[in-house]
Amino acid sequence: MIEIFKAKSVITVNPSMPRAEAVAVRDGLILEAGTLETLQPWLVNNEYSINEQFKDSIIVPGLIDPHLHPSMAAVLLPTFFITAMEWKLPWGTTPATKTPEAYDEALKRACTNPTHKDLFITWGHQELWHGPISRDRINSIESRKPVIVWNRSFHELCMNDAALDYLDIKEEDVKNASQIDFVKGRFFELGLGFAIQKLNPFILDPEIFSNGLMKLKEVVHFGGQTTIADMAVGLFNFDNELNAQKLIYENEDTPFRVELVAHATAMTSLSGGGLEKGEELIASLHEHNSHHLKFGKRVKLFTDGAFFAQVAQLMEPGYIDGHQGEWLSTPKQFEEIARIYWNKGYAIHVHVTGDLGLELAIDTLEKLQFEKPRFNHGFTLEHFGLSTPEQVFRLSKLGANVSANAYYLYELSNIYANYSVGYERASSMARIGSCFREGVTTGLHSDFTMAPAQPLMSMWVAVNRINEKEEVMSPEERITPQQGLEAITINAARILGLDHEIGSIRSGKKADFTVLSQDPLTIDPIEIKDINIEATVFEGKIFDIN
Repeated sequence: MIEIFKAKSVITVNPSMPRAEAVAVRDGLILEAGTLETLQPWLVNNEYSINEQFKDSIIVPGLIDPHLHPSMAAVLLPTFFITAMEWKLPWGTTPATKTPEAYDEALKRACTNPTHKDLFITWGHQELWHGPISRDRINSIESRKPVIVWNRSFHELCMNDAALDYLDIKEEDVKNASQIDFVKGRFFELGLGFAIQKLNPFILDPEIFSNGLMKLKEVVHFGGQTTIADMAVGLFNFDNELNAQKLIYENEDTPFRVELVAHATAMTSLSGGGLEKGEELIASLHEHNSHHLKFGKRVKLFTDGAFFAQVAQLMEPGYIDGHQGEWLSTPKQFEEIARIYWNKGYAIHVHVTGDLGLELAIDTLEKLQFEKPRFNHGFTLEHFGLSTPEQVFRLSKLGANVSANAYYLYELSNIYANYSVGYERASSMARIGSCFREGVTTGLHSDFTMAPAQPLMSMWVAVNRINEKEEVMSPEERITPQQGLEAITINAARILGLDHEIGSIRSGKKADFTVLSQDPLTIDPIEIKDINIEATVFEGKIFDIN
């Protein structure tokens, strides 16, 4: 039977027919968008029903987050949040904690209740607000119980003495390890992997991890998303991550699909061989595909360190205090691994946060294009914290995409302007307006939990460029509401290679919709983030949002 969804207005994001009044759906696919009159040829000889649930609402294409980490979210959501910004989640709100004194007091109150068996794990520490963290500082707050402070960036954590003892981590075990400071109890970037291996029995405990994935299911639906991408499968433990996601998400009650993208370094390690063996393993992952979870021919690579932790690699003049960033892959390592996947025809997604990390990715792409030219290759710069106009011009000529975390600007631009990189670079972080002007396919993502999994919030930041101090930063880099909606629908679909199936409302695509209380293209742009999300429709099935 055909079901007609009527709305106050349907924003199709289809330039040939940008607006409609109704959408005809059958068997989870869109037959046509238009009016009741133009849909009549479908209805004359077929049974149909008219659904008027959304007659006073706005229907847009199902929102898409092209870079999110279900496993990371499942690890962090069961932790205790102490954050510099307020966090609104379906089950409650975490208040903002903005000073070192307030942070210590919040940690002291919270750590009396373990989160993971005997361990207490908190997430959200940011040095510029909360002050430097170390094992001595944590010991001064709680010395007897094992406490772990996970940085806002996710890329590092710090333990007190009790936690190091509880996890049986000794100085001789890490004496020659890179990116581990045992004296401070700090494990960062590649050194975080050592800590995670010790923590896996607790953070991947089946009950705790499954609870985290269920919480993420609520978060994704709350944000109005019908498609998300897991942009680093294997980050913790490939089998555990995939099996748990299948158990929780592969059912008719899940209102979204997950595009799975493998973490190249993790899969190389899992293969037990070198880079070529890692690629062979990734090439076989499509055998795990199911209705809700699918691997495509995509891979995740990394250049530099975390943006929130101020270890992104920067070109001159660098950081105000003179400290250096970190590489997750050295330039030689990155070029070597990128060449393997490029030559095998993969769409490569590259974690880049600083302008020097971005320069490495662009230089490598240019070299690979010279060696083996490819078109519509899907090479995507992920996060896109700091960049230059010249880099945007280059990447446009090389056919690269950008998947940007606009939320960086909201949370970090003021404090980075004053204490990290100066006003000029801080004000132009997430240089999205330039990308649209240069014709770069540009999407927006959350990298949850690096930003709220709320595409309308990302759109609001990109359109208004207002930070947490209510300052407008680099207004020249603002985009229009139409471009903002494209960035969380059709452009996000293009970045995932799924634009033939999702991202707009037109004949032949999947019937994925997000239902809004107000029109994001006609409302005052300052109100976009406050639009109520009433429901989603996933492949023709309605999922109300309470």
